[in-house]
Amino acid sequence: MSTAPHPPSAPPRPLWQTYLAFLGPMVLSNILQSLSGSANAVYIGQMLGTPALAAVSGMFPVVFFFIALIIGVGAGASVLIGQAWGAREPHKVKAIAGTALTLGAGIGLAAAVLGEVFARPALTALGTAPELLTDAVAYARVMMLSMPLLLVFILATQLLRGVGDTVTPLLALCLSTAVGLLLTPALIRGWLGLPQLGVISAAVAGWVSFAVSLAFLWAYLRRKNSPLAPDAELGRALRVSPPLLRAVLRIGVPTGVQMVTIAMAELAILGLVNRYGADATAAYGAVNQIVNYVQFPALSIAITASILGAQAIGAGRTERLSGIVRTGLALNVILTGALVLLGYVLSRWLLGFFITTPRVLDMAQALLHVMLWSSVVFGMQALVAGVMRASGTVWVPTGISIACIVLVQLPAAHFLSARYGLSGVWMSYPVVFCTMLVLQSAFYLLVWRFRKIERLV
Repeated sequence: MSTAPHPPSAPPRPLWQTYLAFLGPMVLSNILQSLSGSANAVYIGQMLGTPALAAVSGMFPVVFFFIALIIGVGAGASVLIGQAWGAREPHKVKAIAGTALTLGAGIGLAAAVLGEVFARPALTALGTAPELLTDAVAYARVMMLSMPLLLVFILATQLLRGVGDTVTPLLALCLSTAVGLLLTPALIRGWLGLPQLGVISAAVAGWVSFAVSLAFLWAYLRRKNSPLAPDAELGRALRVSPPLLRAVLRIGVPTGVQMVTIAMAELAILGLVNRYGADATAAYGAVNQIVNYVQFPALSIAITASILGAQAIGAGRTERLSGIVRTGLALNVILTGALVLLGYVLSRWLLGFFITTPRVLDMAQALLHVMLWSSVVFGMQALVAGVMRASGTVWVPTGISIACIVLVQLPAAHFLSARYGLSGVWMSYPVVFCTMLVLQSAFYLLVWRFRKIERLV
């Protein structure tokens, strides 16, 4: 059964209604996707202490590196699926999904092997404090072994959104989060006869939750006769089709490169933060948790704009693209802006979920106040780039993002850190987001709007 907001022939409802129909389940899905990690951070910080939280926080950029790769694959595949779905070609939807899932599983297996072999050298190179290294390596190895399941799970939710289904990913994430919330503290304390696993409890619980959620998706999609149901047709499509792979990579490679660049920048930023000691590393992890939640509406709006843009292109209704951009920008200011204000008002209370040491809490609150407002700007530039990506225009927006990260953020972080200390590292985020918005908007207004837009496959 179709879950697309409207078939191409139906009279279009107001764009803000279409956005909100997507955004409700998608924002909840993003919140739940991070809630597992946040809950784990709360459990570890409260039950095992700040050093354990710092050990886990040091793994964040490494995990993000591999997630970035799969987000690139998913971005390319979801644009193609959106265009095929808008053109009413369900057979092509499954062919694209089969190629993407096969590629994603391969990336996950590579991540598991690399994590097992290189966890200690990688964390040592990142400057992880010696007193944290043993726990950090143990957590990293277990976490990386879960990558095949995690990456396929993330990819599956991206592909479902390409056909307009934002509800099924929400249900799967509810299940995944529930399993993690129950199992992590049980493994930390050894409840119900389970072993006490200490700092690796969250990673083990994550592995179990991803496995359970993938099993749910397999059964649920078949039951509802989803266009992406794991049936015989999709089974035959689980291979790498060279023409479709090229089309996916046309969008996925630039997007993946951009995400990897962001991950590499985060590694460099973490290296700067680690110079200030374990307290700073713990503050870094807590601030990231809060910022992630504030940015969820911004990211969800950008993803929605890309999906709606792809479906409009597939249906031959490119005149809707300008309205998609305007509506998305307005919603970003309203929704993300409201969360930013809430984040400032409740910053100490929110950070207290992750940090119990007063001096670390003071540090994290000051850092959060430096950069939280720039989440609105981040969302605006992501939306503009997302709509251009829906048409296959990826290299220039990606080049702008990469250039800003490499030539603006990293030099700014080093310069401002030398001048203002740890706060200077966080000042680099508003600087780079504002620069991205100016350049992305200039390309969109002066170049992209005048290009002829056609389907990719």
